[in-house]
Amino acid sequence: MAPDTNRKVLVAGIDEAGRGPLAGPVVAAAVILSTNKPIPGLRDSKLLSPKVRLHLAAEIYAKSIGVGVGFVDADCIDYVNIHQATFLAMELAVQDLAMRPSMLLVDGRFRIPMVRIPQKPIVGGDRTIAPISAASIIAKVIRDLMMEWYDDLYPRYGFRRHKGYGTAAHFIAIKRFGPTPIHRKSFAPIAATLA
Repeated sequence: MAPDTNRKVLVAGIDEAGRGPLAGPVVAAAVILSTNKPIPGLRDSKLLSPKVRLHLAAEIYAKSIGVGVGFVDADCIDYVNIHQATFLAMELAVQDLAMRPSMLLVDGRFRIPMVRIPQKPIVGGDRTIAPISAASIIAKVIRDLMMEWYDDLYPRYGFRRHKGYGTAAHFIAIKRFGPTPIHRKSFAPIAATLA
């Protein structure tokens, strides 16, 4: 049987946000960009202002062929470790896509173990590969919005400002009020408060 040469190759970029914080979920995104609808200004989300990220995220949702998001909460991170939780979030993001990609371009050094789709890990891909940059923006925007919601739920901790990272103000709040249910209790600075 002759191969189907009309089948469109769908390439999804994959990236995550939130591996390093002491609190909140790790969030991954998978994005399949359209070759007919370019999005100028895509780059690593860490190099963009919050305002620009929000603008680009809206464009990515409007112009892309597909956007998928997956997240794993602090309890699961504590149970399986942050490395495995990141893989799980990426797997969920791929599953969340409306269509199955032909290829995954994954930011970093590792393939996603449980996903049976051809993959290429690319170190620094969020800076150089447009679909990975788009995924990094979506993951960062979604996670930041989640942390702002958690700030309303736990207003003493300043999640809206530091997004769960280990700032001086965050450490002071943890020492004063103890960890919340969204703190990663397996992470050393939080585990030390529970000892």
